[in-house]
Amino acid sequence: MKSFLLLLIIALSFANGFSQQNIGIDFEKFYSGEQGFKEAKKMIKEGDSHFIDNVKTSYRSALEDYQKANEYNSNYAPLNYKIGVCYLKLLYKSFSLPYLEKAYKLDKNVSPDILYQLGKAYHYNYQFEKAIECFSNYRKTLAASQSDELKKTTIAMNECFNGKELIKKPIHCYIENMSNHINSHFSEYSPLISADEKTMLFTSRRPDTKGSATDPEDNQYFEDIYESHRNNDGWSVANNVGKTLNSKIHDATVSLSPDGQRLILFRSDEEGDLFESTFDGSTWSVPQRLPSNINSAEKECSASYSSDGNTLYFTSYRKDLDSKGGCDIFVCKRNQDGQWSEAHNIGNTVNTAYDEVGVYLMPDDKTLYFSSNNSSSMGGFDIFRTSLQSNGTWSKPENIGFPINTPDDDMFYQLTANGKHAYYSSVRNDSYGDQDIYRITYLDATPSEDPKNLTASIGTNDPLATEKSNSRTSVNVSLVTGIAKDASTKQALGLKIDVYDKETNTKIQTTTSNSITGRYIVLLPAGKNYKLIFSNKSYLDQSVNFEYKKNMFYQEVEQNVNMAKLPD
Repeated sequence: MKSFLLLLIIALSFANGFSQQNIGIDFEKFYSGEQGFKEAKKMIKEGDSHFIDNVKTSYRSALEDYQKANEYNSNYAPLNYKIGVCYLKLLYKSFSLPYLEKAYKLDKNVSPDILYQLGKAYHYNYQFEKAIECFSNYRKTLAASQSDELKKTTIAMNECFNGKELIKKPIHCYIENMSNHINSHFSEYSPLISADEKTMLFTSRRPDTKGSATDPEDNQYFEDIYESHRNNDGWSVANNVGKTLNSKIHDATVSLSPDGQRLILFRSDEEGDLFESTFDGSTWSVPQRLPSNINSAEKECSASYSSDGNTLYFTSYRKDLDSKGGCDIFVCKRNQDGQWSEAHNIGNTVNTAYDEVGVYLMPDDKTLYFSSNNSSSMGGFDIFRTSLQSNGTWSKPENIGFPINTPDDDMFYQLTANGKHAYYSSVRNDSYGDQDIYRITYLDATPSEDPKNLTASIGTNDPLATEKSNSRTSVNVSLVTGIAKDASTKQALGLKIDVYDKETNTKIQTTTSNSITGRYIVLLPAGKNYKLIFSNKSYLDQSVNFEYKKNMFYQEVEQNVNMAKLPD
């Protein structure tokens, strides 16, 4: 019963895993005096019992025990090695360096893989040259038959070469932790943002999970879905969305339609599939499994709607003629009868022998972001961008750069419709306790907080020169929002909103206003003239025309609608 996140990063157990050695402790050599020895020996034995479990929570327990033993004798190489490896398995991987350096200094043969582990510690501390040297020397110790070790070491070296190049051209942005209103001492990831940037849904593994149980596979709480809303005071304290979306097993956020009315979630039932729920007034409907041409016998882990909701990009471990291996990105289209087409692979320009996950399509329906641990990553999963070209093919993906991408996993990137902010999940030194959700503010936008308080990475003396940044894409869309009301009573109304291409009189999307608040959101990509028809069986239809030329940039339009009742 694998979790959503575990499915996405399972390939790392080979590509960047730390197949550490469970080296023994010689207590005669560890002994440095009678006082405290008995307790330190006990701590090491308890730590060893956790160390061999090979799950995150066990490494955390092992680290606590080893640290207590280290207070007795901090100059014993095997114990420093084990402390360093525990840190590599946990959140603050950079903290591993002094322990692994000390272990190597005390005994260069402390473990057969000490050079690999030390190389990873340098890697996470951005000391790429030293990391490359360690990996190179480690490869010399390997036999030709140790193909797995040779491959993962070569991958690690390549990530360091990539890192060296990426940090030469840092992205001009602030990266800030979303604070304890969103993040906790547990894992938070997969943020979904409504087009007006007022609602966030995300996944967390907290004690208030529905069922209050832990997954025996990793001893962490089951995933649940949480929500927060933005007002003038910032983001509200996140709350569990409740039992309709959250079950006793894993439930995780996958994709939110631009109007905030449809949610795709992952649920780890017998198969581990994608489900869809719709929002009506103030409640979400019971999630329904998406059809078999989207869900398959393999695992589907992430997805993203197009602006009209009729195209779905999703990731799957299924295999077809275009697959090279790992998790690939596929696409389905929905016809006017609401039926989804057969899925097809978007091609090997984007999909690789590695894993492509965490897919997100921008409102222009042409710019696709995703995470991959491919050969252009600087470590773990990095975020990449590709664009749909006029001939229907996708451009060669580009790494969106440092400091957004790091040597650790960076995933679930979502750029807001106005391009001012992006949200994603990352493992950084200011995390509250595990993977956290962060907001990126691009420097032509005005940060809402004092920049001194942000975890800032500034790579230019000209902070407004955003055209030099390769991480942000200007999206030519119009965000149309408004409130639908009864013209006489001013009561909020639930309306059907049909969007037509005015030139061809073709309906291209349908959405609704919220039946309780009356609020609606429509995204209109540039290059067409549009007609919006607002309807309710008890009211006269209203229509509004929008001219949105191809060369126009992002704009926000407020269009409130006051509906006149039909005569009795």
